Amino acid sequence: MRTTTGWRAQGPGTTLRRTSLPRRDLRRDDLAVRVDHCGVCHTDLHAIRAHGDGLLVPGHEFTGVVTETGPDVTGFRPGDRVAVGNIVDSCGECAPCAAGQENFCREFPTLTYGGTDRHDGTPTLGGYSREYVVRDRFAYRLPAGLDPAATAPLMCAGITVWEPLRALGAGPGTRVAVCGLGGLGHLAVKFAVALGAETTVVSRSADRAAEAARLGAHDFVVSADDGELAAARDRFDVVLDTVPVPHDLGPYLKLVAMDGTLSQLGHLGPVTVETLDLLIGRKKLSSAGSGGRRETAGMLGFCATHGLTADVEVLPSARVGEALDRLDRNDVRYRFVLDLSDLD
Repeated sequence: MRTTTGWRAQGPGTTLRRTSLPRRDLRRDDLAVRVDHCGVCHTDLHAIRAHGDGLLVPGHEFTGVVTETGPDVTGFRPGDRVAVGNIVDSCGECAPCAAGQENFCREFPTLTYGGTDRHDGTPTLGGYSREYVVRDRFAYRLPAGLDPAATAPLMCAGITVWEPLRALGAGPGTRVAVCGLGGLGHLAVKFAVALGAETTVVSRSADRAAEAARLGAHDFVVSADDGELAAARDRFDVVLDTVPVPHDLGPYLKLVAMDGTLSQLGHLGPVTVETLDLLIGRKKLSSAGSGGRRETAGMLGFCATHGLTADVEVLPSARVGEALDRLDRNDVRYRFVLDLSDLD
């Protein structure tokens, strides 16, 4: 057993404690990764608040450098820059895994933190730490030219919006609306625009219009304005709902064109839907989560080609409590990233 240093949750508050953490010795197909930058996700905040007993180390979108490899690893070597997302293993045998959709593994994928290791049954501990040991299949080469700090959020927020955009055919000739302009939403706008879709931001506040335009959006709809919502009815082939709190889906379903789809990505809890909102126009309601290995690698390649990364605010990891508190107040544009070098 090896050890590293990281930040563990202490009860349901947002105060984390610096501590020594265990990491497994490398298996034959493992990489040891020095974690340099780790994004701060709403999932981290929810997990910390719900935390009771046991060891919880958040963080599931990070970049770093390979420091050591197991004897069977051929695709990486020490010194390689890599990125790791919120899935670090799967059964590899079920139909979704065979189709390159390890995120839908029928045995449930192994999560980067808060999961259970498939081999020894120990809890997985996340990227708010200076080292992570990961199976080589679930590490991705970080393309040259992409800033490591700004790339880290692509591994959760980015892939969460990338997969539905790809699955729903966003591109030239399609009309995409992005509801909410936060960590997921700002990347959804960047991706949809780069894919060639006519892209509109839907937000409660007209004050976000200039920011939407800066990100490349072609239009803006104020969701608090009934007139603007009515004018946009049945307009969009794809609507990505990235709002992270409970809300009524009805107004967003009315924006969906005939045979179009509302993909609900931000709030992963119970929803209530009026059947008529789906029936009129043969509309579809879907969701998505994370991404398989093939699409994750494809997203990183696309981002390298188009120079796309997240808009981030980088803080030393010792200020993780501040990042979590400000995230809770939505006081970030658009993703906090922790610099873990202060753990040395």
